[in-house]
Amino acid sequence: MTEDFRADRVGTALAGTNPTVLRRLRAGFAVIADVQHLPGYCVLISDDPAADQLTDLTPERQLAFLEDMAILGRAVAAVAARRDPDFRRINLEIQGNTDAFLHAHVTPRYAWEPADVVGWPAALHHWTKQVGAGHELGPQHDELRAELTAEIDRQVAATGR
Repeated sequence: MTEDFRADRVGTALAGTNPTVLRRLRAGFAVIADVQHLPGYCVLISDDPAADQLTDLTPERQLAFLEDMAILGRAVAAVAARRDPDFRRINLEIQGNTDAFLHAHVTPRYAWEPADVVGWPAALHHWTKQVGAGHELGPQHDELRAELTAEIDRQVAATGR
């Protein structure tokens, strides 16, 4: 996987060249995270390159983005629960402190996570250097990608949109 898309995740998603995109949604793109330290970790990125935060969108687009986030959350939860009996819950977070574009983290949490990170945001895995090179997105995640895409499609169909 080339690193080029990381310089402009929104622009490359709009251009169809972002390799992490799973599916286009109403207000953005469901993408699989390029680090899979928590299997199934996804991100919803806005389709508006000018949007830095949720409040930059119109109220109608805000609701569409939040609905997309919920759809992605349900999909990730369903896949994570099927794949791992230690799946606990989904964390949904809009932070934007590092990347200056609107995005939401959709993170599955598991009972096997170290006790010192369980009660904290999933980013603590990164901050405490518990994410290694073996977690990088690659061909070993093709089956997970396919499952996530199929489940997102099911969730979208269930909303009737």
